[in-house]
Amino acid sequence: MTVKPAQSDLLYTEEEEALRSAVRSLLADRCDAAGVLARTESEQPHDRDLWKALTEGMGLAGLLVPETHGGQGATHREAAVVLEELGRAVAPVPFLTSAVIATETLLACPGDEAAELLAALASGRTVGGLAVPFATAPGPVRTPVRYSGGALRGEVAGVADAAVADILLVPTAEGLFAVDTGRDGVTVTPQTSLDRTRPLAAVTFDGAPARRLAARAGTPVRTGLRAGAGLLASEQLGIAEWCLAETVRHTKERHQFNRPVGSFQALKHRLAEVWLDVVNTRAVARHAADALATGSDEPNLAAALAQAHASPVAVRTAEEALQLHGGIGMTWEHPVHLYLKRAKADSIGLGTAGQHKEALAELVALPSP
Repeated sequence: MTVKPAQSDLLYTEEEEALRSAVRSLLADRCDAAGVLARTESEQPHDRDLWKALTEGMGLAGLLVPETHGGQGATHREAAVVLEELGRAVAPVPFLTSAVIATETLLACPGDEAAELLAALASGRTVGGLAVPFATAPGPVRTPVRYSGGALRGEVAGVADAAVADILLVPTAEGLFAVDTGRDGVTVTPQTSLDRTRPLAAVTFDGAPARRLAARAGTPVRTGLRAGAGLLASEQLGIAEWCLAETVRHTKERHQFNRPVGSFQALKHRLAEVWLDVVNTRAVARHAADALATGSDEPNLAAALAQAHASPVAVRTAEEALQLHGGIGMTWEHPVHLYLKRAKADSIGLGTAGQHKEALAELVALPSP
């Protein structure tokens, strides 16, 4: 007799809701829209004080790190809840790049060197990053960086949060290496990016000393990018939830012809469609987080499905929010443009929806003609 595994419950647990409440409360106090907007106009878009509060104060940097390495020993479901709240606040912190992508990459590496780096990332005092363009989809990665004579040489552009990374994980044909960004031979040059809350940079290696973490970079890098893509859907869910809630609030308060504009039938229909999109996005995002956490479903399939659906929804919801806010939505002072920019950047981050649809078709043996 074959016993089927119990179906996963995608509803939020009490612990997950408690975590959400704590993170949301902290962000309400320390990550208001005006502060985020001011940072995007400065030379220091990352909020280091907020990162310290999230990591050293709440231990969120080590959510996915086992307790034996100084982490919380939690799962991707808890990390997804955190990303939902960070998305709702467009928080300028490197949680996705360090606590998810870099951490998952290290978890797939054997040896004491990777274990030491995991402990450092779990503390939050060290920020990690994967030295590949943020647009890189899960799968084989071609890198222009080469390792010879004990050092790295080459350049990678479009690396997210590289400006605040202390450690970069660098895939090469000779393996996966760890590089301290403060050492000689490493130059990080900020690049102009649409989303200033997650800035990009070009990283140049010119004889940079490096430590080998794995003889082959393929599996660790794919693992990190897959986790990043799957959980990015939760951030996109948070963006869409904020846009929907803020737009509903605005249309209730704004009046035309002595009536709230939200009472107009055409706007009701548009908001109803946005609500349905958000509900469906919550389902695929939770499915991806649960698949990564439990392996109850194919994680590659779940991550591809989540990104194929969530990316266009986040963009469409942010566009609707901007339109339905009317003239005020077009102003620089209103935060809706921050959400549209994050949604647009996320829609090409870790692979486009089209790339994920192609991957999804291959995984279910239904390729396009």
